[in-house]
Amino acid sequence: MGKQRFREVKQAKHTSKKEHPPKTTRPYAHASTKIKAFLTDSFMLLMPVLYVVIYFIMGGREGFSDNKLLGWAYIFVPLILVQTLFMLKTSQTPGYRAYNIEVIDEHTGKRPSFFLLLFRNTSAVLSFFTVFGWLMMFFRKDAKTLHDLLSNTAITYKINAKK
Repeated sequence: MGKQRFREVKQAKHTSKKEHPPKTTRPYAHASTKIKAFLTDSFMLLMPVLYVVIYFIMGGREGFSDNKLLGWAYIFVPLILVQTLFMLKTSQTPGYRAYNIEVIDEHTGKRPSFFLLLFRNTSAVLSFFTVFGWLMMFFRKDAKTLHDLLSNTAITYKINAKK
């Protein structure tokens, strides 16, 4: 009996084939690319907001240190809105554009809605304080962070980019 089964398998007559789940064809961005884009966005988007809030709105370092909670709210609210508007228009921030990556809705594969992007960017700032949310990308094959999992979005390489 054992030899007959081996021959059937060898001759491809064995009928029970394993069904493999379809693999995703999305080119997920690597963690190193996402970090480089984050650093680029930090200098291009965050630094001007920091400068305006600290020196023009809060009146300098002393005014900022007196009202830190209000100062950080003045920094993060415009930053979240600016990032959301950039992603809503082109699904890229300046850092994402520099490294040819974009944010997509995992279900549709297209640009996410305004409220989904707003939720994603708000939870990105909140998960930055827990650190765990950002460290997840080093342990996952698709390099998703906590805010990507919560909002069901993904950062992928842009396919139809001009070179």
